[in-house]
Amino acid sequence: MFKFLSTLTLLTLLCTFTMGQEVTLAQYPQNYFIRPLDLPPIISGNFGEIRTNHFHSGLDLKTNQREGYPVYASADGFISRIRVQIGGGGNALYISHPNGYTTVYMHLRNFNERISMSLKTYQYRMQKFDVDFPLLSVEIPVKRGDIIGWSGNTGSSGGPHLHFEIRDTKTEEPINPQLFGIRIPDKVKPVITGLYLYHLNGEPFSEHTPKQLYPVIGSGGNYSLSPQTIVNIGGESGLGIASSDKNSASENSNGPYSIELRLEDQTIYSAVWERLSFDNSRGMNSHVDYPAMIATGRRIQKSFLEPGNPLKIYNNVLNNGLLNFSDQNIRDAQYIVKDIAGNQSVLNFKIRFSPGAAKPSKAIEGRKLKFDQVNDFDTIGLKLNIPLKTLYSDLNFVYKTTPRPAGAYSPIHHIHNRLIPLNGPITMSIKADDNLPAELQSKALIVNHLKKTQGGIFENGYVKTDIRNFDSFYIVTDTLAPRIAPVNISNGASMGNIPRIMFRISDNLSGIKTFNAMINGQWVLMEYEPKTGSLWHRFDELTAKGKNDFVLTVSDMKDNLSTYRAVFYR
Repeated sequence: MFKFLSTLTLLTLLCTFTMGQEVTLAQYPQNYFIRPLDLPPIISGNFGEIRTNHFHSGLDLKTNQREGYPVYASADGFISRIRVQIGGGGNALYISHPNGYTTVYMHLRNFNERISMSLKTYQYRMQKFDVDFPLLSVEIPVKRGDIIGWSGNTGSSGGPHLHFEIRDTKTEEPINPQLFGIRIPDKVKPVITGLYLYHLNGEPFSEHTPKQLYPVIGSGGNYSLSPQTIVNIGGESGLGIASSDKNSASENSNGPYSIELRLEDQTIYSAVWERLSFDNSRGMNSHVDYPAMIATGRRIQKSFLEPGNPLKIYNNVLNNGLLNFSDQNIRDAQYIVKDIAGNQSVLNFKIRFSPGAAKPSKAIEGRKLKFDQVNDFDTIGLKLNIPLKTLYSDLNFVYKTTPRPAGAYSPIHHIHNRLIPLNGPITMSIKADDNLPAELQSKALIVNHLKKTQGGIFENGYVKTDIRNFDSFYIVTDTLAPRIAPVNISNGASMGNIPRIMFRISDNLSGIKTFNAMINGQWVLMEYEPKTGSLWHRFDELTAKGKNDFVLTVSDMKDNLSTYRAVFYR
């Protein structure tokens, strides 16, 4: 039976919520949702923390580094969506609730019997393992506290845990679950570790923008710069801050709930991680100092906005957060960093205009690309189409080629560099060398500097694909079929006391595309875990007693095909 929160605990959480609510823009129902695990509320990741190409959209609830804990419906509702994803959220459930919100549960090991039956029926109908389908409200209703599945480690999870979200049902925007009273014990104030000054001087932000680090001293919520230190600007400038947060239940480093920058007691910038939108999730790369994050791993949150930044987390931003004054008066400035429990840290510092403090950007020869228009780049051997709203700022675009590596069918095309992010895909076409044999054209694809596949289709002498990052690219071919390694089956094997057939599958380059198995000519479900390459079929009542003919086919993205055949007995 699920252990519901005591009245005292609920009151405590409600009071804590009220303390941290000053920067919240809307009101949310309290005590409507319960925690989905009957475990102490310990998180490894919080809402809004910085992840690769996005802000985290939920809470990662720890499960003692184990799988198999019951996962409970957080409130009355119905299963509105079942998804099995190779990577991503893995086994995921969506419950729609009558109050206009949807709860999401990801990385599950497995579902309860009723949900599993619905899933299996759909998988056999589609003859596909990875599926995503909606359900009607009358199909699988649930009550608050019902077991809907068990915690796991499926998808792109880095370890056993439950990823939990609350979304606006209508917009599908994820909202910080702690705003609904699902609280994590927290009396720890955020930590501020650095202040950064960016000398923009009217130029777009780029990997060449000069910046200065001002070391921060202090603790316990009170921070400052070294004594007598004044931040000197020599023209248009921006600021950035390095900050993190912890809570009372875990040593994991998480992100803050809000960051505010004040100048002379006036807010000039504020960011609040109340809700997010999947439509502009890659905008996180514009929020941070992306060049620093890629080059050094430092996560500096800029307090000025690039003109193409699509995020909706900002409030009270004046002049895009940019500083530009010409008198030499010393001004008081202040960063206020809060977590969702209301714990607050403050960095006080002074700033002034100082003639000669400006630092010019490094002069780079390149082609000017505008962030607010479509950009086409067409040169010998390469075509690029960069759609509108793909760049965050105007870009001094740099391109060059170097000789092709061994086994390649094009030179290496260096498309700017990895330090400038893209908000969406751009279309790239690389001309194949004349020595690419006609019979290998369908096997051609593009790889980056790490020889990771970017996909590609051969068209009119070019290999064409969409890329999401600037990098270095060239053409290779993939002619090797995937590898199938049986784990517990061989031709003529007796499988009477074995619950499932197991394999390991892998591919050398383009990646696994499909896998299909037949027993006695009938399609059977194969389940797949890409982190380990494990592929298996669970025997059920459909498998006949006696002799059975088994065939497994696995293809890659270039349609190279491997087949495994065996006879087994049950």
